[in-house]
Amino acid sequence: MFRKHDRLRVVRAGVDWVVCSPWRSFLVIFLFSFTIHVNQLNQIPSRHLIPNAYRELGAITISLTKTGQFANPYMIPTGPTAHLPPIIPYIISLIYRWFGLTYQAGYVSRLFVIANGSLLYAMLPWLSDKLGTTRYAGFMGGIAGVLLIEWHGHGEYLTGIVMGLLLVAFLRRWTKNSISWTGSFLLGLAIGAAFHLQPALLPVMLGCMAFELWWSRSHRRWAFLSVLALGVVIACIPWGWRNYTTFNALFFVRSNLGLELRLGNHEGAAAMMDVLVAPEEPRHPKAHFAEARKLREVGEIAYMRQAGYEALEWIRTNPGDFTWLTLQRFANLWAGPLHRPKAAAGVFALTILAFWGAWRTFPGLTIPQRASFLIPLATYPIIYYMVAYMPRYRVPIDWILFILAGAAVWSWRREETGIRANYERAASIGAHRDLSQTKNVYSCDQEAGAMDK
Repeated sequence: MFRKHDRLRVVRAGVDWVVCSPWRSFLVIFLFSFTIHVNQLNQIPSRHLIPNAYRELGAITISLTKTGQFANPYMIPTGPTAHLPPIIPYIISLIYRWFGLTYQAGYVSRLFVIANGSLLYAMLPWLSDKLGTTRYAGFMGGIAGVLLIEWHGHGEYLTGIVMGLLLVAFLRRWTKNSISWTGSFLLGLAIGAAFHLQPALLPVMLGCMAFELWWSRSHRRWAFLSVLALGVVIACIPWGWRNYTTFNALFFVRSNLGLELRLGNHEGAAAMMDVLVAPEEPRHPKAHFAEARKLREVGEIAYMRQAGYEALEWIRTNPGDFTWLTLQRFANLWAGPLHRPKAAAGVFALTILAFWGAWRTFPGLTIPQRASFLIPLATYPIIYYMVAYMPRYRVPIDWILFILAGAAVWSWRREETGIRANYERAASIGAHRDLSQTKNVYSCDQEAGAMDK
């Protein structure tokens, strides 16, 4: 029994040694994740890694590689497009240009996804500490998240990284009295650039700005936020000007909202993208030649607007069906893909555990810290309640749930083992080395004291 406790103390001391340093915890999680997923990548046959145009992202990226044009995402050549935000296609096209349209290019692009996912979850101890839930919660959440990384290639993990950094920046603004004009402008530029990675960040940023006005209740804060908004606008001008000169229309970053609304809201629609039931669905120009030809004839913007009008008219005339679809999409987003019970069980368990973690930790957090968790969880999924569900839509906010779930597990672990009990046990047996290790554990662990209150 003594040896068992001795081994447990050594393991705990090792974990605490890792977690007490942000750099050590970062390296451990990143290397753990990268090693696992590179090994999985090496099991994929080379022929499956060759770039292809089966999806819009691949088609646009190949067009950029071959012609330098952000164009042709559909079944037939249709010319310039704004179907996707530009950052990820341009990044992947640089890889394709360097390696050619070979399996090596596909391999490196998958490495890019792995690196982003590994980086996001390796950042969780630091993010958790900055947001107020301690590095231990982030470390546990990061290790769990590593095991669930999937091959999402639309920048979902990079979006999560950017969201986390922006939330830390806003939290600093909310809790520090020193806000500069330059800092506000630079933050605005960063937010504007982030919209070109994922436009769905817009309601998150608006929510953060609204909270800042409410929390500060200062007329001067309006001026700082005006400078921030100016930075956002300036960052959006280049891509917005490209779209205006190309399509003679103004819209926010990407053009395909009307199409996505129609795919999710029409007669016979299903709540999930991969369970659309009507045989002629989806009416998507990537899947249907007639739709692609129609888009080429009328132009992308006119086509998308018409699709949006059709969706809104159906919603207006079928409010009950729309409400039912919306509730199903809400359930899928927070409980997982209900048509795949095993996958849904894991997602639902994470959601419940995160809810428990919020219930345990929020009483010990300040109002701005709580807002930094609640605003993205409440606002980021809004658009996805209105379009057909895909599992990757939740990935950019999953890291928040992993932190809160880690906080739940950590609070339970503290109650069960008791750091003070370990300290007294080590002292009573006179194990000087164990005692010094336990002191280090206790001093580092004091950060999480609010969790037990």
